[in-house]
Amino acid sequence: MKYFMPAFFCLLFSIHISAQEKTDSTIKVGKKTITLSEVVVNNQLNVPAFITRIKNDTSFYKAFRNLHILGFTAINDIRMNNGDGKIKAGLRSTTKQLRSNYCRSMQTIEEQVTGDIYDENRNFNYYTAQMYASLFFTKDSVCGENNIVTGTAFSTAGKSGLEKNKEQLKMLFFNPGKRINGLPFISNKTAIYDDEMADKYDMSIDIDMFKSQSCYIFTQKVKPENKDDVIVDEMTTWFNDQTFEVVARNYSLSYSAGVYDFKVQMEVVMTKFGEYLVPSVIRYIGNWKAIFKPRERGIFTATLFDFN
Repeated sequence: MKYFMPAFFCLLFSIHISAQEKTDSTIKVGKKTITLSEVVVNNQLNVPAFITRIKNDTSFYKAFRNLHILGFTAINDIRMNNGDGKIKAGLRSTTKQLRSNYCRSMQTIEEQVTGDIYDENRNFNYYTAQMYASLFFTKDSVCGENNIVTGTAFSTAGKSGLEKNKEQLKMLFFNPGKRINGLPFISNKTAIYDDEMADKYDMSIDIDMFKSQSCYIFTQKVKPENKDDVIVDEMTTWFNDQTFEVVARNYSLSYSAGVYDFKVQMEVVMTKFGEYLVPSVIRYIGNWKAIFKPRERGIFTATLFDFN
């Protein structure tokens, strides 16, 4: 018996190792080494074509462009915290975007204000709130927009000050993982799908359900020793396994330089309205310090529904 037990445990251990070997499989795509789950291997996914699809994906950006041509209701929650994590200013509101004659406008249904979120002229006191407003609020009627993404590119050319900062934020917000020109010091650190960045990340593909939708899940996570060489620390994207549209995405960004630093976490969940892919929930936690501006610690959640 005393010889049987060690042999039994050795057998179990060898079975466990064998199971791991069957579960974990890797493939090289260019210079990228990607770990595939067993179900992905069995699914015979064309991994090189999948990576190309991801790199060239426009569905994420187009989902936000679709908001320009649809009506919807939004619950907006913006919170500005102090260094202790306590709220010092905030805004919670319900707004409705209206579409008429190829124009969109916004109606505020209800609003609750905390602290000094507004100045005396009802302009936002905080950079984070200004950024949120530029993305999701409409002061006046806006006309002649479309949802076309082909040939559309962000650019900071001719912009300065807040308008330039808004454009840079949109670059990071809508194109995480792509090379972004116009961002000082970091343009070459955002292209996480390029071979030049391949050895800095652990990459994996899996399959699972997300809100009743079967999805391929692509994850890139920076290796600890390369943390100072990247902007995108981690990004996980759920892709519809039939259409390859983005179903959801979580990503973390950070950078520290002499003139500014930031640490941002974002979550975006999509839904379908007819033929249109649109964001239904956007969550953001950010800590920013820009030159000549006080540090801001902001949290916001946008919940969009009742599309029409």
